[in-house]
Amino acid sequence: MALATRLTLALADGVATLPEAGRIAVLTPRAGADLSALPKERVQVITALKPDHDHFASLGYDCAIATEGRYGAAILCLPRAKARARALLAEAAAVTDGPIIVDGLKTDGIESLLRDCRRRVTVSAPLSKAHGKIFSFAAGPEFADWTATASQPIADGFVTAPGVFSADAIDPASRFLAESLPQALGAHVVDLGAGWGYLSARALERASIARLDLVEADHAALDCARKNVTDSRAQFYWADATVWQPDARADSVIMNPPFHENRSADPDMGRAFIRAAAGMLKPSGSLWMVANRHLPYETTLAQAFSSVIEVTGDTRFKILHASRPMRQGR
Repeated sequence: MALATRLTLALADGVATLPEAGRIAVLTPRAGADLSALPKERVQVITALKPDHDHFASLGYDCAIATEGRYGAAILCLPRAKARARALLAEAAAVTDGPIIVDGLKTDGIESLLRDCRRRVTVSAPLSKAHGKIFSFAAGPEFADWTATASQPIADGFVTAPGVFSADAIDPASRFLAESLPQALGAHVVDLGAGWGYLSARALERASIARLDLVEADHAALDCARKNVTDSRAQFYWADATVWQPDARADSVIMNPPFHENRSADPDMGRAFIRAAAGMLKPSGSLWMVANRHLPYETTLAQAFSSVIEVTGDTRFKILHASRPMRQGR
């Protein structure tokens, strides 16, 4: 509701003005964001996150993964990752003929982006409301140097993209899990929340795997995974991991589930991943997951699996192995 409140006030106070014609691109709104202040028939929601994409599509909005053609105005709902925010702003500025409106929370870096924009263009007086700010400026070429590169190389020959999880280096928790996995994972493995493919690449070192499903909600991360995992046994799914189902039950699920919805740790997403894993495994199947030491997943695991043990761990991470799911549906 905060976006709707700030946007409504900004339009009423003249902080932002929408043109009378032309499409309006709304970039990276999160599911639940209220866009009712906008003329729905002119809005195109731009998001590469599958749960958000599906949410707005279910409400009847035109949705796309990236901008398409020209727009009369663009609204950027600020994402947390600074690199992604800059790249999206550059993308919006390049395809918009009217105003760019930027909305975001203070905790997500709206103050910093406002300062950066003021160094380049004339910015409207920002409106502050509900722990966030909104401002606008006329689209132009001033942000071309913020345009994202298609991919960036990191260690061990992998490539990532700005704004994806662990874009600058291999995530230490994922590396810990990869090095702790047993040799025998079964013929059919699912990497739930596969990111840019590190865990899958390591798992596919096993000749015994016949099929590995990479399930990832971030389209940009999945594009990187296609470059990092070129093994013919890999299958790629742009999907919400908490609701996706394989066409055949798997022998193993491996995962390093996300645990931040905003700035603070929230284990609910990890719990949803656990329940999803239990629903896609064979009766004899196994879940192998890594978690930060402080995250309380054991109760959820015990509710979904007959056996749960901590295989190894240190002061930062724990490797959990759960086997024999007690429920085959969700």
